[in-house]
Amino acid sequence: MRKGLTGLTDTRLFRAFSHIGGRWTGATDGATIAVTNPANGDWLGEVPALSAADSAQAVDAAQAAFGPWAGLTPQSRSVLLRRWFNLIVENAEDLALIMVQEQGKPLSEARGEMAYAASFVEFYAEEAKRPNIEGVTSHLADGEVEVWREPLGVAALITPWNFPSAMLTRKAAAALAAGCTVVAHPSAETPFSALALAELAERAGLPAGVFNVVTGHAPTVVAPWMADARVRAVSFTGSTEIGKLLYRQGAETVKRLVLELGGHAPFLLFADANQEQAVGEAIKAKFATSGQDCLGANRFLVERSVYDAFVADFAKRTAALSVDEGMADPDIGPLMNEKAVAKQEEQVADALAKGARLVVGGKRHAKGPLFFEPTVLADVPPDARIMTEETFGPIAAIAPFDTEEEALARANATEYGLVAYLHSECPRRIYRASRALQFGMVAVNRAQVTGAPIPFGGTKQSGLGREGSRLGLEAFTEVKYVCRDWS
Repeated sequence: MRKGLTGLTDTRLFRAFSHIGGRWTGATDGATIAVTNPANGDWLGEVPALSAADSAQAVDAAQAAFGPWAGLTPQSRSVLLRRWFNLIVENAEDLALIMVQEQGKPLSEARGEMAYAASFVEFYAEEAKRPNIEGVTSHLADGEVEVWREPLGVAALITPWNFPSAMLTRKAAAALAAGCTVVAHPSAETPFSALALAELAERAGLPAGVFNVVTGHAPTVVAPWMADARVRAVSFTGSTEIGKLLYRQGAETVKRLVLELGGHAPFLLFADANQEQAVGEAIKAKFATSGQDCLGANRFLVERSVYDAFVADFAKRTAALSVDEGMADPDIGPLMNEKAVAKQEEQVADALAKGARLVVGGKRHAKGPLFFEPTVLADVPPDARIMTEETFGPIAAIAPFDTEEEALARANATEYGLVAYLHSECPRRIYRASRALQFGMVAVNRAQVTGAPIPFGGTKQSGLGREGSRLGLEAFTEVKYVCRDWS
C-alpha cells in the first residue's frame, strides 16, 4: 500500500533526495529505490539510486570542502557539532518516528537509539577541542621535537539498517571532529533516518560538502569510493563477509579501515550468579532490537546445576514478550526482510534435527510475514548451525556445561569476538573469565555496555579498530612528527 511516512511534526525532516555538496539531488538517470515499512509492507517513499558517477561526485564535494574544514579551529568545529547535537535532541521524537516506520523498531527502542545517537555528537563536540597527543622529549641535543595529529582527509562511512541513526553519528561525529569530511552511504532499506540527520546538519551550519549522504545500491555507490585514493578512511558496520570484501578493496589505495563486523555472543551463567538478575539481563541481551543486533546474545551456556531452572524461567519470560508493529511499542517488532525470517526458520529446523528441544516459539508469528515468534531452544548441540552462525533474530539457543574450563572453551570456539556476557558473583572467576574470553568487550552481570565514551569493537573476525571514545577520534587522524634544528 502507498501510504507514505506519517506522523511528523516537522515534515521537512522527511527527505527523499541524496545530499551532496550542500544540495539535495536525485540520480542523473532518475532511478529510485522504494522504501517500505517491514511491519506491514506499506510504501513509505523512494530515494535516488545514484550511479557510480553520481557517487563519485560526492567525493569531489568532500575533497573540495576538506581544506577549509580541516583549517577551522577545533573550537569552531566543536560549536557546529554542538549545534547539530542540539537539533537532534530537539527533533528526537520525529527522528524516532521515522526510524520506527522504516526499520520496524519498537518506539521506545527508537527513542533510546536517538538519545544514543545524539550522545556521540555531544561527546565528539567536546573531544574536537582536544586533538593533541602526548608530547615527546627530544632525543637530539640540537633538535626540537613536535608530534601533531592531523585529519586524514575524506572519510567514507557505510552504515547498516539495524541502527540507522546511531551508527551514522558514531562514525560521522568522530570524523568531523577530527577535521575530516564525510561521504556516507546508509542502507537502502533505512535511508530516511540518515537523510533527516543530514537535514539537521545543514541547519546546524555545517558547510556544503562536509557531510554528504549518498543513497542507492551499496555495490554501485561504494565501489568508486574504494577505488578513489582521495578517500583516506573507510568505516563500515555490517557483515564479516562484506567487511572482508572492503578490506581487499581498500588495500589497493592503503585506506585506513575501521570495521565493526559480525558477532556471535556467548552468555555464560555460573551457579554462583544472582539467578533472577541473570534471567532478566539474558532477556535484554537476546531480544533488544528484536534480536537484530551484533551484540545480541546467541549462545547461552549455563552451569548444569542451575540449567533446568534457568531454561524454565527464561522460557516463561520469553513467552510473555509482546509482538507487534513498532508504533504499538511492543517487546518484539518485525524482522527487516524475508531473508532474515527464512534464516530463523532454517536455524530452528537444523537445531531440532540435531536433537535440540523446542521450549517456546519456533515459527513465524501471526502478526505478519516478517514477524517471528520469540523462541527458546534447549539442549542445543555444539554442531547445530545456531551455535556457529550469527542468528540476528529472536532465537535463544541454550546448552549446559559442567566446568569453567569447558564453558570458556566453548565460548571462544568461534571466529567472532565482539562481546561476551558473563554472570557470576565470584570475583576470582570474574577476573579469570574476563581475561580468558577472546572478545573485545565483556559485560559482567549486565547487558548494557555501550556508550559514547567506551571503545566499541571486537577481535578476530568481528572487526578492526574501535569506535566511540578517544580511540574513535584517532581513527580519523594521522600522526605527523616534526623535528627542527635549533643549532
